[in-house]
Amino acid sequence: MNDAQLLRYSRQIMLPQIDIDGQEQLLAARALIIGAGGLGSPAAMYLAAAGVGHIVITDPDSVELSNLQRQLLHHDNDIGRNKADSAEDSLKQVNPEIRVSPVAAALQGDALDEEVRLADVVLDCSDNFATRFAVNHACVTHRTPLVSGAAIRMEGQLAVFDSRRENGPCYHCLYKEGEEADQTCSDNGVLSPLVGIIGSLQALEAIKVIAAVGETLAGRLLVFDGFRHEWRTLILKKDPACTVCSGKDSG
Repeated sequence: MNDAQLLRYSRQIMLPQIDIDGQEQLLAARALIIGAGGLGSPAAMYLAAAGVGHIVITDPDSVELSNLQRQLLHHDNDIGRNKADSAEDSLKQVNPEIRVSPVAAALQGDALDEEVRLADVVLDCSDNFATRFAVNHACVTHRTPLVSGAAIRMEGQLAVFDSRRENGPCYHCLYKEGEEADQTCSDNGVLSPLVGIIGSLQALEAIKVIAAVGETLAGRLLVFDGFRHEWRTLILKKDPACTVCSGKDSG
């Protein structure tokens, strides 16, 4: 690291759990963020500020006026632009030293598979189950740690699924395809600070994964009730019949 980097990241380097070695790991890391909306905004901004060296952020949608209440990567003059492209501009303002690769499309198939393979950590900030299941499958295939977040109304959830851990559960162990109906902010509403809370925690967990510090939420589901300000932690176990991480054929 050069002198400017030592100064920029000095408050993190002062932490004995991070130190210079941990900061260098962050600078060398590649994070894939699925979604540049309410969760992706704070997650991406904090990863950029923390010095994660390469952020790949993907979103097929365009910025709308109704997004601006909670999606802090975007501004009035971004309305009509693709969210990933808008995100790149904002993240470069946060930290001009990092590399940002916007993907103005929904990652699917081989493209998703390749990006997950290249990533050191994946942050699922999407808002639909089809995407979450596809991302989870790719993460299990390539043993890439997955930080999954969800927020709606005044409720949030956060979990880490790390296929590198023996007997660790995956997202499909928690939710089975076809059992859950998509619930989106556009249909149900959301209070803007809620996505900030969950998205920031996604960034925290991703940093812990990259720098191998602390204890991540792997094997646990954190549930937040913003109305009552109550937190619950649920223990997650691997489903021995899971068709994704246990090698069981659903047919």
